[in-house]
Formats: sequence, C-alpha cells, structure tokens
Amino acid sequence: MVKLLGPNEIRSLAAELDLAPTKKLGQNFVIDPNTVRRIVAAADVAAGERVVEIGPGLGSLTLGLIEAGASVTAVEIDRRLAALLPQTAAEMGAPDGSLEVVSADAMAVAELPGDPVALVANLPYNVSVPVLLHFLETFPGIQRGLVMVQAEVGERLAAGPGSRTYGIPSLKAAWYADVRLAGRIGRHVFWPAPNVDSILVRLDRREPPGTEAERRAVFALVDGAFGQRRKMLRQSLSGVLGADAAAIITRAGVDPTARGEVLTVADFLAIARTASLP
Repeated sequence: MVKLLGPNEIRSLAAELDLAPTKKLGQNFVIDPNTVRRIVAAADVAAGERVVEIGPGLGSLTLGLIEAGASVTAVEIDRRLAALLPQTAAEMGAPDGSLEVVSADAMAVAELPGDPVALVANLPYNVSVPVLLHFLETFPGIQRGLVMVQAEVGERLAAGPGSRTYGIPSLKAAWYADVRLAGRIGRHVFWPAPNVDSILVRLDRREPPGTEAERRAVFALVDGAFGQRRKMLRQSLSGVLGADAAAIITRAGVDPTARGEVLTVADFLAIARTASLP
C-alpha cells in the first residue's frame, strides 16, 4: 500500500536535503494528502496509465498518482530532488517500476520514457505557460492534462474570446486542447504558503485545426495581435502581414478594425491561410 506525504514527512525530507524552497524554482510543496487525491481524481488517472509529472519536488503528487495505479515519469530540474525521489517512493511503498525520474529542465526535454498519455503537475508559477505549451507541442501522445497553476494564469488559459483575461495563453492552449477550470486550491495546503491563489486547469486534447506550419503562422499572428493589444488588427498585424494587412484580414472574413481579444483560433487561422503564411 502506497502512503502519501503529510506536513511532517515533507519537512523531514526537506531537512534531509538542507532544502529551503526557492521562489526562483517556484517550489511550493503540497502537504495535504486530501488535496493530492483531489488532483488525481480531477485528472481521471486510471490504473495502468503512464503519467508525466513536471516538477515533482519531494513527491507529494507523485505518490498520489502511484497510489491510483499509474506509473509516473517525473521531470525534475533540481538534481537533489531528482536523486531523492526514488528513495522516497520506495520507502512510502511504491511498487518497483512505478517511477522513472528524468533529471532535466522541462523546457529542454524532447523525449520521455514510457510514452505518457496524461500530464498531471503542480507547475512552477514562474514558467507554467511556456512549460505547458512545450509539452503539448512536443508530446502529441499526451491526451489530457490536469495542472495546478497560479489562479490568474489558469483563468487566462481557460478564457474565451471577448473576456478580460483572454490572450496569448488562451489562444495557444486552445490550438491543442479544450481547456476549462477544474477548481480552486487554498494556500494553506502548501509549504511554504504562496502569496497567490492556485487553480486547477483541465485540458483534453483534440485534433489541431491546422498543420504544424499553420500553427507556427497562427502563433506569430497571435503574438503580433497581443503585442500591441490596444491597436486594431490592421495595425497590430502589419508587422507580420505587411502593408496589405487590412486587405488580407478583410479577405479572411475578419474585421480589420477589431482587436485581437475578440478573435478565435479559427479567425487567426483564416488570416494565416489567406495570407499564405505557411
């Protein structure tokens, strides 16, 4: 039987490493087993699945995933934590072969053992969006994800066109998956307690709306549109589309006087295709 980590175990492991959690690495460790089980349940983790976890830290969520019957590929940038995690898992009753640790920067990972089908992670707040997008782009075998991020970031990821929080993260995540919020997490379940609220974001992959070349073109348009958010598209996209920006946008069926926050992924794709950007 796999046991989960509580506050005493977390602090003991940290003391063993002489570890003081750092803001630089976004280290806020979950110390509440019930919260861990809630995250695993929201991710629909099934026995026998291979799950990739980014930033496992001291192993709170890792053990929860293993308790549910999954095998885990854990990507950890901190070498001390990466070295300790297998020992912790074994001591807490994890079966042999249920954990594989990749000691690396998640942004640099291009291959993963075990071909994971799900991503479940407490993502470091300072790099959560680029790490998430990197994994969605690099590992198409990941069919769903459940990530815990800063509440403000999660709301941006799940936002729809026209909302105040809609922007680059919303559009880029929507290229790969259907995204929705899956519940808030209180600050008291972390050590140390963060000074921001956390939220769960659920992602379910779907077929991309275009080719990889079109994705790159769409992302360039999105960056252009939101790099000058207050400007109309005919101005904000002129750096990508050139002097004919207004005419191209109009031919794509989009209002050139609109702003980026009202456009869908399909709208940006229509512009890219009209401009023959790929």
